[in-house]
Amino acid sequence: MRTVTIGLLGCGTVGQAVLQLLQRREAIFADLGVQLSVCGVLVRDLTQARDVPAGTPFTGDPAFLGECSIVVELMGGVDRPLGLLAPVLRSKRPVVTANKAMLAERWDTLREYALGGQLYYESAVMAGTPIIGPMSTVLRASRFVRLQAVLNGTCAYILSQMESGKPYVQALAEAQALGYAETPPTLDVGGFDTAHKLAVLARFCADGDFRYGDVKVTGIEGVTLDDIAAAKAAGEKIKLVATLERDGDGWRAEVAPTRLPDSHPICTAGEGRNAMVYQGEECGELVFAGGGAGGLVTASAVVGDIMDCVLGFPGHVPLH
Repeated sequence: MRTVTIGLLGCGTVGQAVLQLLQRREAIFADLGVQLSVCGVLVRDLTQARDVPAGTPFTGDPAFLGECSIVVELMGGVDRPLGLLAPVLRSKRPVVTANKAMLAERWDTLREYALGGQLYYESAVMAGTPIIGPMSTVLRASRFVRLQAVLNGTCAYILSQMESGKPYVQALAEAQALGYAETPPTLDVGGFDTAHKLAVLARFCADGDFRYGDVKVTGIEGVTLDDIAAAKAAGEKIKLVATLERDGDGWRAEVAPTRLPDSHPICTAGEGRNAMVYQGEECGELVFAGGGAGGLVTASAVVGDIMDCVLGFPGHVPLH
């Protein structure tokens, strides 16, 4: 039995769920000959109550990162987590992260570590619905043609509420009350969260150096009840859709409110669920759908990445 030390950056909804799930899966790790030890959890407020296993070592001092075999980053943001992770990556230790914004916006710094198999980030896109794994492995044998995806649960919820007759302002307020949308909600409703995720996906199927700034972004703030009604009359629904397809010698990457037929797989995936239609020349059309947010849903992918790391599988390697 070998001991693997884990350090967590952040302990919000997902971080708490990760600690709970690690405790639940102790027997599975033991079968692998591994005993996990959480050596530190970095938080801003040490007094905040959290639903975690007894004895969880909370701290405001990141010094414990020097002792960790694996670091799990769940704090969000861009430059602060990157600053904490940089020494870990330089020391050739693995990092598990759900941080699509950091991955999208600081790829120039992170790409070499991803190519080296040090970065594990299945949970960064579609949470517990596995898409990065297939795109980084078996789907490489099929020439990529196009993808369309709904990647933000907040926008999916708001648009579904508008379909029932609620104006945008009311639907947004309800989403915020339920904890689906942040305050301010610009990252979600402005389409930027979806754009982050699309940039991450593009590096597995289009261009390993794909730039976040090359995604054209339009949010859902301008969608009206009249737009929803017009789509419905035509047998369609409006979704915030991420699209990636070839455009001449390059790629067109766009996030925008889009009218789709009611029968489209993205529309039939279910309310509040993320969905993606992936097209390859040889594999044909593939549909991925499932929960794209939530504590345990996201934690399942994070802990799965930890298991892969413990077993010696490399992280998610982009196109060379």
